[in-house]
Amino acid sequence: MTLTDAHRDVAEELHLPAHPLEPLAPQEITAASAIIRADARFAEGTRFVFLALDEPAKDVVRGFASGTGWDRRVAAVLRNPALRATYEATVSLTDGTVVTWREVDGVQPPMTEEEFMSCEQVVRADERWRDALRKRGVHDFDLVMLDPWASGYTGPADDPDGRRLARPLSFVRSKPDDNGYARPVEGVIATVDLDTMTVLDVADHGVVPLPPQPGNYYPEFLAEPGNVPSFDAQRAPLKPIAITQPDGPSFTVDGHHVQWANWRFRIGYSPREGLTLHDIEYLDRGTLRPVIYRASMCEMYVPYGDPRPTHWNKNVFDEGEYGLGWLANSLELGCDCLGEIRYFDGWVNDQDGRPVQIKNAICMHEEDASIGWKHTDFRTGRAEVRRNRKLIVSMIATVGNYEYGFYWNLYLDGSIEFEIKLTGILSTGAVEVGEDPVYGTTLAPGLFAPNHEHYFSVRLDMQVDGLRNNLFEVESVAEAPGPANPYGNAWRTVRTHLDRESAAQRLPDQLRGRAWLVSSADTETALGGRPAYRIEPGPYTAPLWQDGSQQASRGGFATRQLWATPFAPDERFAAGTYVAQNPGPDGVVAYTAGDRPLVDADLVLWYTIGAHHVVRPEDWPVMPVTRVGMHLRPFGFFDGNPMLDLPPEGGHCAPGTAGGCGPGCTCAHCS
Repeated sequence: MTLTDAHRDVAEELHLPAHPLEPLAPQEITAASAIIRADARFAEGTRFVFLALDEPAKDVVRGFASGTGWDRRVAAVLRNPALRATYEATVSLTDGTVVTWREVDGVQPPMTEEEFMSCEQVVRADERWRDALRKRGVHDFDLVMLDPWASGYTGPADDPDGRRLARPLSFVRSKPDDNGYARPVEGVIATVDLDTMTVLDVADHGVVPLPPQPGNYYPEFLAEPGNVPSFDAQRAPLKPIAITQPDGPSFTVDGHHVQWANWRFRIGYSPREGLTLHDIEYLDRGTLRPVIYRASMCEMYVPYGDPRPTHWNKNVFDEGEYGLGWLANSLELGCDCLGEIRYFDGWVNDQDGRPVQIKNAICMHEEDASIGWKHTDFRTGRAEVRRNRKLIVSMIATVGNYEYGFYWNLYLDGSIEFEIKLTGILSTGAVEVGEDPVYGTTLAPGLFAPNHEHYFSVRLDMQVDGLRNNLFEVESVAEAPGPANPYGNAWRTVRTHLDRESAAQRLPDQLRGRAWLVSSADTETALGGRPAYRIEPGPYTAPLWQDGSQQASRGGFATRQLWATPFAPDERFAAGTYVAQNPGPDGVVAYTAGDRPLVDADLVLWYTIGAHHVVRPEDWPVMPVTRVGMHLRPFGFFDGNPMLDLPPEGGHCAPGTAGGCGPGCTCAHCS
C-alpha cells in the first residue's frame, strides 16, 4: 500500500509505549484506522468492529528490555454491510503499513454498538411489529424497549455465510423511567438483517396479556401502588463505614505495570475481553518467579431452559457475540469501588474507527482479607497473628439486562482468585395470571423468569516457574483394608498426569476432593518436589441441554470444568473466534480434536465457572449479587508460609506479660 503524507505523519508522530503489552492509546487507535482507510482494499462503507492490540509473540515480550524497540501492531476486525463481507487486517504502527489483510468467509463478527442501537429503531418503525403490539393493547411505541438479542443458530437459514441477523425481544414501559422488564411482550420475535438494517420477519405466537403490576427499583417508585415488591418507605440508613489509608495505597503503578507487596503484573484491556492480566509474577526473597503469562475471561454463555417460542432460542455468548470491553461501566468511587482507588480508563473504537473513552473502566484497590494466619501458644499465652490483604483489579459490564462484575484478587499468601458478581435484571416472560410457568419462577402476577445458566470460561496461559509445565489431577482415596491400613483410617492422594488433550477434559468430583495441579517441568523445591499451583474447583453444574440441540452444538466448552491445550497464538476464545450464527462445534472442542500432547508443554488452561440460576422471587426486580469464582493456591511453590515475613500491624501481646511480644512491639504492655 502507499500512504499519503498525512497518514505517514500520523504514524511517525507516534511513540512506542514503555512496554509491548501496554493497551492501545487513543492516538494509536486513530493512527491505525487512518492507515487502514488509506489502503486500497478498504471499500466504501466498511465499518470498524474492533481495533485491539496485536500482542507480540511471547519471545518478544519475555525478552523485552527497557529502551529496546519492537513492531507495534494493531489487529482490526472490519465489516462491510453492502458487500456482506468480514475482514481481518493487521497494522504496523511502527512502519505505518497494513501488514496483513484477508477476507474471512463464512463468519459473522460481534454485534457493534452502532447496530445494537439502530436495531431498536428499525423494529419500532415496522408495521407488522406495531400490529402485534396493538393486539396486546400497546399504542405508545416510544415506551417499548427492544433488547437486540443475538440470533442464535436456528437452522440453515441462519448460516453465517448469508444474512447478518439479530432477534430482538420487546418490553413495555408505562413511563420513561419505568422498569420495562416487568411487562415482557410474550410471543413476538422480530428478525432483523443488521447489514441492511431491515426487519425480515415478525413472528407472533399468540397473545399473552402483559403482566399487570409494575416492578420498579428506583427509590421514588418503591411506594407506588401495586409495585412488586412494595415498600412504604426506605429503611433508616446505616452509619457510614470509612475506609482510609492515611499513608496512601501500598501499590505503585507505572503505565499499566503494577507492583503490590510481592506481586508484579500488567493490566491489559481490549474491546472484546475487557480486563486482562499479563505477566503475573511473585517476588520470592529477591527472585522474580512467573506464575501466569496471561489471564482473561474468554467467553460467557447463557443458555435458557424454557421451550416456549420466546425463550428456547435465548442462548447468548455475551463476549463472542457482543464484546465486554465496549460494554464496560464507568465506575464511581463509593458506589462501585470503596477505598483508596486507582482507576484506569478503557479505550475502544467506534464504527468510524475513532477512539472512545470509557472513563474509569478498571478499578484497583486494596481490601482487608481477615486473618492470614494465627496461633496462640496456650502454655505461654503468647499469640501471633497477621492479617491478610488482597489487591482487587475489577471491571463491570452491562450486557442488556444483566450486570457482570469481574474481579481479579491477589492475596498476600500467594493465592489468586477470580470472582464474578452477577446482578442486574432478569430476562422475563409473561404467562396468564395464575399459570405455573413450569420452566421458571413466578415473580409477580403473570410475570416469570426462566431457568437458565451462566457459563464463564477463564483462559489461563500458565507459566509456573517458566513456560514448560505439566498438569496433574489429584484425588483423595481410602487405603484398601489390609496390612497397609490395619485400623481402617488411612487415606492418601493419588496424582494422575493429564498428558494429552483428551485426558485433560475434566469434571469436578467433590466427594473425592478432586483438584488440579500445574507444576514446573524445570525447577525443583528444596524438598525435591516440583513447584506448583493448585486449581480448586468452584461452582459448576453440568449443562441440562439435550444432544442435538443448538446449545449442545455451540456451547461445548461448558460441558467440562477444565480443558487444557498447548499454547497456540490463534486459540484465544473458548467458543471460537467468530461465535455469531456459528452452528458449532468450535473453540476448545475444535482445538482439542487433534489430541495434542501436554507433557512439558506451554500449557493453557480453560476453566469453566458455572452459575446455575433457579430464579428466586428475591431476585426481582433487581437481583442481589450472586458470587461465583475460582481459586489458585500455591502448592509446593514456596518452601513454607509465604506470609511468615509479614510484619505485625500494631501490637500482638500475651496479656499481662510486658515485653513478651518481641523486639519492636509498641503495644501498651511493651512500651
